[in-house]
Amino acid sequence: MFPLRQLARHATRVLPACRPMSASAGPMVDVADDGGIAVMTLQRAPVNSLNLDLLQAMSKALDDVAKNKPNGMILTSASPTVFSAGLDIMEMYKPDLKRAEQFWTTLQEVWIKLFGFKFATAAAINGHAPAGGCLLAMSCEYRAMVSGKYTIGLNETALGIVAPLWFMDTMCHTIRTRDAELALTTARLFTVDEALKVGLIDETASDKADAIGKCKNFIKKFDRIPPLARTMTKLNIRRGPLTHMQKIRQADTQQFLAFLQNPQVQQALEMYIQSLKAKAK
Repeated sequence: MFPLRQLARHATRVLPACRPMSASAGPMVDVADDGGIAVMTLQRAPVNSLNLDLLQAMSKALDDVAKNKPNGMILTSASPTVFSAGLDIMEMYKPDLKRAEQFWTTLQEVWIKLFGFKFATAAAINGHAPAGGCLLAMSCEYRAMVSGKYTIGLNETALGIVAPLWFMDTMCHTIRTRDAELALTTARLFTVDEALKVGLIDETASDKADAIGKCKNFIKKFDRIPPLARTMTKLNIRRGPLTHMQKIRQADTQQFLAFLQNPQVQQALEMYIQSLKAKAK
């Protein structure tokens, strides 16, 4: 899953997808009811980097939303310019392996719940969405992205890292397999217009409110569709990636832990963190 040969070589370029960020002081996830539609807002300042705490909060929030049986759910961000910057690198640097295992299995859990959510889901993407941020958006059924100088995509190969199979499955479920192959192998981050053209997003929006409005319109399309038929159709179409995840979940976790224990990986992370500190001075 994670070839390591080139990682140290690219250490100074380590993804805008994995960033060390401090935890926000308040709740990391807010859920509000908007006319029967749940609006889940990620608010781990400053860029919603996915650490264990945020992922646990998301997992619990998804359970709570499901219990309330909404008409649908919209996923968005409190950040004005970033939907989610991806995985938090500090979860991978000199890790406690028990926490690292919990981090990875919780990420898997969030994906399983979001990708297999019984109710209609939409992402109001109000900023950059690289790597893990792109995964969250693709896991929803519909995506509206705010126009601007934002990008979205799975760019792991820029580091000599191979995206996990379930990341790939999600992209291939979203856009044409050929387009996904080219995007994954070239670490492509799509502009908003490019993402629309390839089908990575469904609509563009003028601002966050407009994106949320378009997500609501998508969810309201199902008002006249029998809920059980809609849900069973969605889950049948998504059964392949979900079943595949169940089969590989344990092996995927062990590969991730082995990746973290490789000295070259830790050296690359160390170099990247030092480069960030130097830029901050």
